[in-house]
Amino acid sequence: MSKQYLSCGSADDAHAADIFSLAVTDKQILSASGVSALKVHSTADPDFPLVQSIDGAHKAGCHHVVTNGSGSRAVSVGFGGEIRVWSCHNGTWSEDETALAGSTKPTDTWAIALSEDGQYLAGVSQDGHIRVWDLSANGEQIRDYETKGSFGTCIDMSADGRFIASGHENGSVYIFSTETGRMPFSLSGLVKPLRAVAFSPGGKFLAAAGDSKVIVLYDTASGEQVANLSGHSAWVLSLSWSHTGEHLLSGSFDGKVKVWSIDTRTCVATHSETERAVWNVRWLPKIGKSEGFATAGANRNISFYREATGG
Repeated sequence: MSKQYLSCGSADDAHAADIFSLAVTDKQILSASGVSALKVHSTADPDFPLVQSIDGAHKAGCHHVVTNGSGSRAVSVGFGGEIRVWSCHNGTWSEDETALAGSTKPTDTWAIALSEDGQYLAGVSQDGHIRVWDLSANGEQIRDYETKGSFGTCIDMSADGRFIASGHENGSVYIFSTETGRMPFSLSGLVKPLRAVAFSPGGKFLAAAGDSKVIVLYDTASGEQVANLSGHSAWVLSLSWSHTGEHLLSGSFDGKVKVWSIDTRTCVATHSETERAVWNVRWLPKIGKSEGFATAGANRNISFYREATGG
């Protein structure tokens, strides 16, 4: 059964360069690009106005920004390798004094994930290390997981904080237990670089995708590959699960955004408002029963969509 999502506005020319990352809170969306400023737009206002520009956040631009569940903390990583921690007070963001300890080469960190409560930050590095920092303990490093040394391109943490998954340039996917420090699964099935990994809200599935153009679903209890979702004609760059876990959102280098039904393992909606890369996609907080999402990429706009509901 297909679904329909209607355009409900956009923040045009939000950045002067490609937008690489989006992070969503209950009332705001943060965006990062190839220029130095992080931008904050309101999602509570139908015009999606710019409410803050964090100028000079990353001199060489920023490739990843993430927030915790309550939207009180954010972390960003710049192309210069610097990691910055941000706190939100009354809707305004400012830099946190937290400094990450224990990493001899913090500039190697590429992708990051933040726990729901904002206490733990996980990062995967260019040499394949996965490090975890406790932000409530002055940024103390508490874990350092070894992989086989391939560039870590993406990372995610399960909502309950029990597992961390990383994707790598050589196609490898690893799942680590934060409780034991061990790796229960090294997952197979993708032979090309990964671009995105994402746990479902309940942690039952891990979705992974990248240059193979296929989205693979793994069962996190067994590590088995349970589905392949095909439909994109180029690299899959971003994945985001809906709040219920019923749908998976994907953005691709082919300029298309797709919504997938997990029950039927089929694509139920496709949007192609641009022929340029869609670097990042994110579900938005629900308004009533209506789901929505935001997309951004090489066209430098942030586009917003809401599910069409019958009246």
